[in-house]
Amino acid sequence: MKKSLAALALGVSLAFGLTSAVQAQALTPIKVSYQPSLYWALPFHIATEKGWWKEVGLAPEFSTFPAGVPQIAASTAGSWDVGGTGSVPAVLGHVRFGIKTIGISNDESAGNGLIGSAKAAAEFAKDPAAALRGKTITLTQNSTADFAVQSCLKKYGLKKSDVVMKNMGQAEIISALSSNNTDWAGMWAPNIYTVEEKAGAKTLCTGKDSGAIVPGALIARGDYAKQNPQNVAKFLAVYLRAWSWMSVNQPEAIRMMKDFYAKGGVSISDAAMKKEFDTRPTFTLDQQLKAMNRTAAGSDMDKWFTELSMFMRETGAVQEVPKVADFVTDEYMKLVNADPKLREFANSKR
Repeated sequence: MKKSLAALALGVSLAFGLTSAVQAQALTPIKVSYQPSLYWALPFHIATEKGWWKEVGLAPEFSTFPAGVPQIAASTAGSWDVGGTGSVPAVLGHVRFGIKTIGISNDESAGNGLIGSAKAAAEFAKDPAAALRGKTITLTQNSTADFAVQSCLKKYGLKKSDVVMKNMGQAEIISALSSNNTDWAGMWAPNIYTVEEKAGAKTLCTGKDSGAIVPGALIARGDYAKQNPQNVAKFLAVYLRAWSWMSVNQPEAIRMMKDFYAKGGVSISDAAMKKEFDTRPTFTLDQQLKAMNRTAAGSDMDKWFTELSMFMRETGAVQEVPKVADFVTDEYMKLVNADPKLREFANSKR
């Protein structure tokens, strides 16, 4: 009897192992790109920890970049298929490489802006325009922070030519503010919180303050999306599932965020992490579809990306304003919505 039970157990074990092996072989690789230690990238980490990629038959291969411009450039080598980036790089990606914007990662209007040292903040409080005129602002060019800073300049009646823009990576800006080698900077969260907490810097004006909508973009290489629409839809469903889950599991999500940020070399307080959740609206499947719904007046995303594109033409990053309908598409969100299983998966809070 014992031998029979043992044989049965072995058979079940072998069968389970075979099933697992078959399932593993059935997973479809998909190359996902993002920038580490950012709020909108957290869903990738949570989905991996929860095993949600496997549930839709995907095996993600991740690649990370310090900013959007090098990330977009890497698409030419096919080093990634889908991912997330800033909306400014997303426009550049379309103009230069045919990249499609397939959704919104979050509204990061409050997470991009003008930062000043304690000294600069004191001057700014007295007279913003006078304090800024002629000053050097270090920022990452052709980024959402660049867009937010220039929107803030307009708020105070200034033009780009009234200041000096110095291109610098975000890590370098953190170092420069910490060592008193710069007083004015354009930054995005969570780097903003790092310099606030560790260098005494102050947030002086954000995109939200200046009336500029700064959407984060979910993107796909145009050729990959055309050839693999179902994989793109599954990618979106996984991403949306993570936000759905986080909406009702914030304490656990913040604990996971701490680990995710630490892996990218970012250490901020729990209060700053909570601020990320409180100030960065995200979008459900229905909200995504609504934001991309093109009526006679145009969609919200059409308006947001047109404004971004106009800014980029002014800076010389693009020669003309591209037609948003040529690169912002709701095709893949509609695929999620049309599939009952994917739709339920994307909306699940479990």
